[in-house]
Amino acid sequence: MTVLQRDGVRLAYVDEGTGEPAFVFMHGWTCNRSYFKPQHDHFKARHRVVSVDLRGHGESDKPKGPYPIRQYADDVAWLIGKLGLDRPVALGHSMGGVTALELAAEHPQSVRAIVMVDPAPFLWSPDFISLLTNMADSADAGNQQPRRDFVNMLFLPTSPVDLKERIVDEMCSAPAHVAADAMRGLLSYDGVAVAKKVSLPALHIAATPPLNPPHMMAEWLPHAVNGWTVGAGHFNMLEAPNQVNDMIERFVDQYVMRPQPAAAASGG
Repeated sequence: MTVLQRDGVRLAYVDEGTGEPAFVFMHGWTCNRSYFKPQHDHFKARHRVVSVDLRGHGESDKPKGPYPIRQYADDVAWLIGKLGLDRPVALGHSMGGVTALELAAEHPQSVRAIVMVDPAPFLWSPDFISLLTNMADSADAGNQQPRRDFVNMLFLPTSPVDLKERIVDEMCSAPAHVAADAMRGLLSYDGVAVAKKVSLPALHIAATPPLNPPHMMAEWLPHAVNGWTVGAGHFNMLEAPNQVNDMIERFVDQYVMRPQPAAAASGG
């Protein structure tokens, strides 16, 4: 693990392997860089891979204050520059998925493509907003049970029990101020509007049930390639790592290293 400091905030990451294109992995809300470990370990054999603890998470600093998606994307774009990465593929799960979207929209010179693994909703339903606003307010007030209840909702009945228990405990141990303010940052993010700015190659890997239905993703980001894991919940990169790895490999080979004409890519 290595640390770089940006504007007084220490950002932790792991940087391994060699080969192009490089990959940058970004985890989800109240998670850490280990959530992409199966992908990090798989791809480091032939690529340079960097797995980041976003600010507020893992071994990075956890300052008080807002946690907007743009801040995460700015941090990662800065880190890409500091590490001398040549327009890596940015891969994110959940909150990290919309951070990848933000990178493609606001820092297109920093990345060559994005992979969104069951990203947080581009468009939040009123019920979801109410549920998660209550969860954030409860976390601020010292009641963490709504957070635990929410994380439990992200699994299938068939999800491995030991994996589920570990993730619930780990995510619910994140500092309450980070959980609350990072969720508020997510709820205020307009993914539909941001998607209109994105022209880089993009892969969306949906889970069951998907936070962004592929037919809606095809409307919001028409050129994106849509994939869907079988028999895996929101943490599909951990529940079905081989499926996720295979889709990433095929996408990089077909759409990044050998870019397709716009008309062909839009039908993916």
